[in-house]
Amino acid sequence: MAKQSESQRKEKPSSDINEKVLYINRCSKVVKGGRKFSFSALILVGDGKGRVGYGFAKANELTDAIRKGGEAARKNMSSFPIEGTTIPHEIAVHWDGASILMKPAPDGAGIIAGSKIRAVLEMAGYKDVMAKSMGRSNPINQVKAIFMALSKLNNIQKIKQMRGVA
Repeated sequence: MAKQSESQRKEKPSSDINEKVLYINRCSKVVKGGRKFSFSALILVGDGKGRVGYGFAKANELTDAIRKGGEAARKNMSSFPIEGTTIPHEIAVHWDGASILMKPAPDGAGIIAGSKIRAVLEMAGYKDVMAKSMGRSNPINQVKAIFMALSKLNNIQKIKQMRGVA
């Protein structure tokens, strides 16, 4: 009986959280015996219901870097507001050279964005968003900028409270 409960606990977290390798970088160092390789991995995790996180890790083996990045991403998960299938309002963010502009899109438009931004928005559960990366194309800075933009989003109730309408 103990084995069944352990397997059930292991299956629950993996079933609702998806993991995606966003970017892998290989570095080489020339040493006396030849080349020594190390890897860095940018990993994205999300549940498709407004929760998403990213992790960046380095290791001498690729599988270790991916595993460490996945663990860091699960620790980094945050919740963001969703209005139907899109974001509540337009937002522009600048982070260390990466500039991102996001706008709500009408139903059925889909996610109109570059690959890194699209992956983050899909993992978060957004279906209709227009986004443009206007700055540098460094994947880590793009991901940090999109997370900064998502964290600055407010839902309609919060905006009404700030304005004193409701």
